[in-house]
Amino acid sequence: MDGGAKGVAMGFAQAGGVPRAGSGKAVPSGLVDGIREIGIRSLGRMYLPEDGLFMFRLRRGRNGIVSEGVSRRYTAIALIGLAGEEDPEISSVLGGERLRDVCGRLAAGISRAGNLGDVALAFWASCAVAYPDRRELLDRLVRLESAKSVHPAVEVAWALAALCADTGASSGELREKLASRLVASFNARSGVFPHRIGESGAGARSHVSCFADMVYPIHALSLYHGISGDRAALDAAGRCATRICGEQGPAGQWWWHYDLRTGDVVEPYPVYAIHQDAMAPMALFALRESGGADFGAHVARGLSWLSRSPELDGGSLIDRGADVIWRKVARSEPGKLSRYAQALASRIHPSLRVPGLDRIFPPGAVDFEDRPYHPGWFLYAFPKGRTDRWNVEDRRQ
Repeated sequence: MDGGAKGVAMGFAQAGGVPRAGSGKAVPSGLVDGIREIGIRSLGRMYLPEDGLFMFRLRRGRNGIVSEGVSRRYTAIALIGLAGEEDPEISSVLGGERLRDVCGRLAAGISRAGNLGDVALAFWASCAVAYPDRRELLDRLVRLESAKSVHPAVEVAWALAALCADTGASSGELREKLASRLVASFNARSGVFPHRIGESGAGARSHVSCFADMVYPIHALSLYHGISGDRAALDAAGRCATRICGEQGPAGQWWWHYDLRTGDVVEPYPVYAIHQDAMAPMALFALRESGGADFGAHVARGLSWLSRSPELDGGSLIDRGADVIWRKVARSEPGKLSRYAQALASRIHPSLRVPGLDRIFPPGAVDFEDRPYHPGWFLYAFPKGRTDRWNVEDRRQ
C-alpha cells in the first residue's frame, strides 16, 4: 500500500464496516445508509450553482480537495440518481433549485451534441425528472443512432435504458432496434459483450472489454425484458451476469478487463469504488427484478470489499475524514502499463499473460478523486425507501 493510501486505510472499517466475504452474515443496512449520506453531501459539494450543472470531479491536491471542470454527462447521471430522492435531499444538493430546472439547462446545452451517450443520458434524465419538453432530445437520439454503424456498447445500453424509461409509442421502434443490437453483439460462448458494437475487431486491444461493457447492457436488457417480455434479452443479461459473478475476486472485487473471446479476466486492476457499490448492484438488481437470477450474494461481496480491501491492508476507499469515497485502487505503476501489456499478451494467445505483475506493480495505489456519476449511480441503485435492495447476504461459507 502506498503512503497516500494510509490516510484512508482505516476509513470506514473502524466504524464496523461489513463482514468479510464468506462470513455468511448479511451486509448491515448501516453501511448503505452511510454511503448514501456521504453521496448526498458529495453531490452537494459537486454542484456548481453559478453554472447550474455538476462539476467534472473533486480531486485531492496539495492544498486540500479542489473542484475541476463541468460535466453535462455527469449532470445527467446525478439527476437520474436524485430523481428517486425526496425534496429535502434534493434541496440540500441543489440549494433549493428544482430537478426540472437543472434538466432544462442540461437539455438546452446538449441537444446539438454529437455523442450518442451524452444525448441518451440527458434523455434518460429528462424522463426520470418528468421534464416535459424532451421531444428534441428524443429526435436527436434517433438521428445519432442512425448516423453511425459503430457505437460503444455502453452508449447503446444507456440509450436503451433511457428508452425503457419512456414507454411511449414513439420510442418503441428504436427501443426494439437497440435491444436487438445489444443481444446480437453478445458473445454467447464467452458470456461477454464487446467494447464497441459494429467494429471489425482488428485492433490490438479489440478483444478486450471492460466491466462497464458488461453491467450497462445487463441493466438495460433487464429493463427491456421487463416491458417487452423478450426472453433473448433476459437470457443475454443473465448469462453475462453469470460470467462476471463467476470471475468476481476472492474478496468481492469486480475486475476491470475481460477477453471477449473467452470471458477470462485479462487484467483485474484497477478496482473502482463505483463498480462495487453502484454499477454492479444496479445491474444485478435490475436482472433480479425482471425475473432473472438472484446474485445478491455477489452484491454483498462487492460491498464487503469496499468496506475492507485487502489491497489496502483491510482499509477502505470510504474516507470519513474527508467525507468522500475515493475513486479506485490501482497498481503502483507508470501510466496504464499493465493493462496494455496484458492486452498485447492475450492478443497473441488467449491464455497468455505477463507474469509477476502483482510483485512488480502491486495493487494499493489510491486514486484520490471522486466524480458526480458515482453518487448518482449509487442513489439510483439504492433509492431511499428501498431497503429491500440492500438486504443482501453473502451465504458463502
